[in-house]
Amino acid sequence: MFSWLVRTVSACWRPLSRYVPMSKDEDDVFLGGEDDPFLWCRDLEKHSCGEFSFAVVQANQVLEDHSQVDTGREGTFVGVYDGHGGPEASRFVRDHLFLHLIKLARENGTIDEEVLKNAFAATEDGFLSLVRRAFGITPSIASKGCCCLVGVIWKGTLYVANLGDSRAVLGHIVGRSNKIVAEQLTKDHNASIEEVRKELMSLHPDDSCIVVHVNGAWRVKGIIQVSRSIGDAYLKKPEFALGPAYPRFHLKEPLRRPVLRADPSVYSRNLQPGDRFLIFASDGLWELLSNQKAVEIVHNNPREGIARRLIVSALDEAARRQKLKYDDVKKYDKGARRSFHDDITVVVVFIDHDMLDGKLPVPELSVRGFIDTHGPSDFNILQEVAMKTNTLK
Repeated sequence: MFSWLVRTVSACWRPLSRYVPMSKDEDDVFLGGEDDPFLWCRDLEKHSCGEFSFAVVQANQVLEDHSQVDTGREGTFVGVYDGHGGPEASRFVRDHLFLHLIKLARENGTIDEEVLKNAFAATEDGFLSLVRRAFGITPSIASKGCCCLVGVIWKGTLYVANLGDSRAVLGHIVGRSNKIVAEQLTKDHNASIEEVRKELMSLHPDDSCIVVHVNGAWRVKGIIQVSRSIGDAYLKKPEFALGPAYPRFHLKEPLRRPVLRADPSVYSRNLQPGDRFLIFASDGLWELLSNQKAVEIVHNNPREGIARRLIVSALDEAARRQKLKYDDVKKYDKGARRSFHDDITVVVVFIDHDMLDGKLPVPELSVRGFIDTHGPSDFNILQEVAMKTNTLK
């Protein structure tokens, strides 16, 4: 127990490395990606009821994926924010959504689906307020948006909320077979899915161009594939319309009503004995690996570095599709790598059921992916509520 505690405390204070450490797994085989200058990882850390592995790889000239993991004795928070049009919206979400969630949870004394939805709404309102202030000087701010995926483990319950096409997948053991099965917990809000197109057409029956097939893909208004997001103000409010000077985002007809939504799909479940781990990842991973393939990789390999292993597996597949090898892809600079793969963020959260009672010490740690910042987490809802109650007495 003492040695476990020492390892836990030291994990809070050891410095982060932007690039992948030259470490080996239990079989003395490199995980891969050690010499990739655009791959960052945190191979294995503790959270409230287990361990997590975290990795990010950059492809765009400016990284558009932002992400975080916040852990404490009371719970665990995971956020994957996949920006488009630039990093402004995803960076804003990273800096505000968790704080809104904690504030609302303290006011309500708990976390539930309604609190999660309200945290998303507050974040959307905050970003649109930023757009309103900046629009006159920098109109392009209206084109910045973000897919948003959040997972929270709180008092033995898992909550997942998402906008866009990042995805949370559960690895679940069925019966006594030790067979791992992938269960997708989120809905992809992407116009490539027929159900999403039907939903858009039913909500906009008077708009024959609500979804258009352009450049080999279905797109909302012929512009964007996702149907829900934070930001993208030009597709939500007519006052943020962009003129012909911005041809990529210019609408030929003014908006009559918002064509993108910011209300998340929310899912919750009590953690079950067969639940082994969760994979939270931006769509760059799922474009290259199936749900089942991803959970099998996690299930069949050591925990340490598993998020990195998933990314390397995806990059191997991206290279194979171009009849190349991953070593060839690593020779390309950021920006040029976007022709092979997207920015990719992966967080794998392992669930150790003997830790669900919250009695073992857990580091209060806040980690932001890729940018190498870490510090104490603010995940202490019940403690703060108790302090306020005692103060009022």
